[in-house]
Amino acid sequence: MVEKWFVKNKKVDFKKVSIKYGVSELISKLIINRDITEDNMIKNYINPSIEKLHDASEMKDIKKAVNILKDKIKSQSKIRIVGDYDVDGVISVYILYTSLKKCGANVDYEIPDRIKDGYGINKDIIFKANEDGVDTLLTCDNGISAIDQIKYAKELGMTVIVTDHHDIPFVEDENGIRTFISSEADAIVNPKQIECKYKFDRICGAGVAFKLIQLLFNEMDIKKEESFKLIEFVAIATVCDVVDLIDENRIFVKNGLAMINKTTNLGLKALINATNMYDKEISTYHLGFVIGPCINASGRLDSAKRGLRLLLSEEEEQARILADELVELNNERKDMTLEGVEKAIDIVESTNIKNDKVFLIYISEVHESLAGIIAGRIREKYNVPTIILTKAENGAKGSGRSIEEYNMFEELIKCKELLDKFGGHPMAAGLSLKEENIDKLREKLNKNTILTEEELIPKVTIDLALNLDYINYDMINDLEVLEPFGKGNSKPLFGAKNICVIKAMVLGKNNNVLKLKLKTELGKIIDGIYFGDINEFENTIINKYGNEELHKLYDGQYNSVNIDFIFYPSINEYNGVSNIQLIIQNYR
Repeated sequence: MVEKWFVKNKKVDFKKVSIKYGVSELISKLIINRDITEDNMIKNYINPSIEKLHDASEMKDIKKAVNILKDKIKSQSKIRIVGDYDVDGVISVYILYTSLKKCGANVDYEIPDRIKDGYGINKDIIFKANEDGVDTLLTCDNGISAIDQIKYAKELGMTVIVTDHHDIPFVEDENGIRTFISSEADAIVNPKQIECKYKFDRICGAGVAFKLIQLLFNEMDIKKEESFKLIEFVAIATVCDVVDLIDENRIFVKNGLAMINKTTNLGLKALINATNMYDKEISTYHLGFVIGPCINASGRLDSAKRGLRLLLSEEEEQARILADELVELNNERKDMTLEGVEKAIDIVESTNIKNDKVFLIYISEVHESLAGIIAGRIREKYNVPTIILTKAENGAKGSGRSIEEYNMFEELIKCKELLDKFGGHPMAAGLSLKEENIDKLREKLNKNTILTEEELIPKVTIDLALNLDYINYDMINDLEVLEPFGKGNSKPLFGAKNICVIKAMVLGKNNNVLKLKLKTELGKIIDGIYFGDINEFENTIINKYGNEELHKLYDGQYNSVNIDFIFYPSINEYNGVSNIQLIIQNYR
């Protein structure tokens, strides 16, 4: 796929920044490149200590929520937590449930079933809670949009506290003017509310739950260190909910990772063992691509309560059994996802869909919980906004994933007459509609779009061009100050032009790793590792230099192959020997 490469070019005196904050000029440039420019943000970025967390009491309605909970704990009124079935929802329930228990509350929990109940609190859950004698409903990672549901709970005489982090719902008049709406809940804790004065509104649902507990523990005279113990769980939710790893989120994840690597939670330890990570330093990668998906798999293919029970385990054997079950569920989910991705690619390649600027793909047999993952994979492959729909009980249901240039939520608003339900934000959305409206929706989305061919070309942004001879162990170790990496704090990428490649080798048990020997301007040899499509790499070389040069490359003979690379420098340790290697992201 053709790509456009850009170099970030911020006009800042990096030397001055470097001296002021005591970091190298390279690090100061990389921090500024991430739009971290305000004095306090830079200080918190370089030293993200727990003491720098914002004051929880500044969040709208949080004191009101704490006072209600204190009264309910004192009177032993029955509290039921209602969560969500993804990682953020499960962790939010864990934080609230264990903490309220510690305060002596009469509390239990409910997590909706993804297929049967759908997202968020619903009337059936409220009706059942009322029958069970529940006095107070406490939502987490949901509830901000549950206007009618909360009205129903209030009619039944229940107390309702909402904790959420999703966008505030609104109604729009014919002139496109929006009025934001809120429910009749007794307290609504969500930093995205316009009236909320909290300093950072991009925390996840578990982050909001943690803030509530921080304040509750303070009111209940429980040491603040007890709330800090929850940060390892907030870190998992923060990474898995793909919120920006800046400001308070960076504090959660940086400190949480240190705790996770020494965790005493039996469920988490069992999951680390079951995924063969017991001898590894757990990083954001492991949270986002190993631990998170296993917890998520229970909510996708079974009940999210299984993932919660793992974290609540008090016996090693029970934790081991649950961890093994989650790993097995996740393996099943991976196989089903791969099958779905292959079907989606086949549909794109064999139909007129491939000419669309917005892909709407209907695969009746795909498990509806996997639609979003498959949409994400197709979006990555083609760099086109993608919605995957599957057969549901009453029509079709699905999820979409977008590109920066296309606000998927806004575009769906323009087609709302074809949809039964929809929600989301610029980069992702969920929707349901009647089957007879699928083709109409595809047609309308593509007719409405003003996406240009130019905007559909993938863009790769490089932090700076870097001479390979400047790379050394000190520089690579220096980069560690930027970790943890994730959304909003991406791993730095460097570019080098016209690099002489003297040898290529295919490695890995599945022959899926390409190792390259690269020659620097000063004649040093440095290793490069590429995990992408090796066939495509070979075809690129053949098209430019011919078959013979590719053979020379594999034979390590003198050749004329020169390539531009985008990479991240790292240190590879193997059998006690360490050497510098470049993790190659892109080439041309």
